[in-house]
Amino acid sequence: MVINTHILLAISGGIAAYKSAELVRLLRKNGAEVRVVMTEAAKEFISPLTFQALSGNPVYSDLFSAEAENAMGHINLARWADALVIAPATANIIAKCAIGLADDLVSTLYLAAECPVYMAPAMNQAMWRKPVTQHNIKILSDHGVILIGPEPGEQACGETGLGRMTEPAVICERLFANTPKQSLKGLNVLITAGPTREPLDPVRYITNRSSGKMGYALAKAAVSAGANVTLVSGPTALAQPANVSFQGVETAAEMYDAVISKASAQDIFIGAAAVADYTPAITETEKIKKQNGQTQLILNKTQDILAAVAQLKSRPFVIGFAAETHDLQHYALDKLTRKNLDMIAANWVGREQGGFDSDENELQVFWQNGHKTLTMIDKQQLAEQLISLIAERLNEKNTT
Repeated sequence: MVINTHILLAISGGIAAYKSAELVRLLRKNGAEVRVVMTEAAKEFISPLTFQALSGNPVYSDLFSAEAENAMGHINLARWADALVIAPATANIIAKCAIGLADDLVSTLYLAAECPVYMAPAMNQAMWRKPVTQHNIKILSDHGVILIGPEPGEQACGETGLGRMTEPAVICERLFANTPKQSLKGLNVLITAGPTREPLDPVRYITNRSSGKMGYALAKAAVSAGANVTLVSGPTALAQPANVSFQGVETAAEMYDAVISKASAQDIFIGAAAVADYTPAITETEKIKKQNGQTQLILNKTQDILAAVAQLKSRPFVIGFAAETHDLQHYALDKLTRKNLDMIAANWVGREQGGFDSDENELQVFWQNGHKTLTMIDKQQLAEQLISLIAERLNEKNTT
């Protein structure tokens, strides 16, 4: 069972569309919530009413629906989905997605989706073998699309060859084989992300280069692992992750208050935010004017959020982060011990790859008498690996 997995099923116009009804039934039987999108051509083969009855949700087909929230239905659907499945995927929709054409809801969803995308091709065997179709398939594969099928056999046109849509049971099995395990099911997880801003005056502040990408990726990964996630975030340019309780803050003091008010009710705390170590002693009420010569700035130390959470009487399992420019292992292990953490994830900054602003990173993860290297990879995949490791360590701690 994969409870609460959000599957967005897109159906394009081929005779295999009838198989998608069984796919919806099987997905729901396995605990997924399903929303269906249909092209206009797909509705010529099977009624939207069938999918509404099977999925329990309205069927979407209009790119410019006035009823969609803020008229951005394609964005809302794309953000809702844990996986986008296009089945059947005709030669036409494959070609559109390969070249980035977005002239209907399905092709637009493909461009807007940030979740894994699966396609189950279905077409005449001659169309499948056509070099241009194979070229388009290669482009999609290179872009990370996961192909399921097609299969050989007799086709509706009477011909025999490769091009049949894979059976719904096999598609369902492949989807759930790639779904993250519910290793944190039912646990409460509190995550901090992004930078803080420490104001100097009404127009200036002290901050750092944190983009928040790692913290947001961890929030998504924890949700996929079945956790109840609260994300406390400093200012970022990122969209709020779906299915999390979100609280935006600006300063280190605001983040401290938000975290401490929630921490005792959590099972896990992940301090991924780059919290300012110092804040201006005085915040001017008017803009500071440029003066000749030097000026002095007096800074006060901010409250240590990680250490404070680790010292709580009813404390969660605490994971810290360390961004280092040199002697990474030494500083990470010192922070692990000094702040009484359960784990610490350390990464290099100021280098060509990884770190702040990057879409990729690598981590050296330390705990008492243990260490694991998570090599350079996309931050979302890295977050999933780290969440899995946290679940392992928490389970070991609870069973010893």
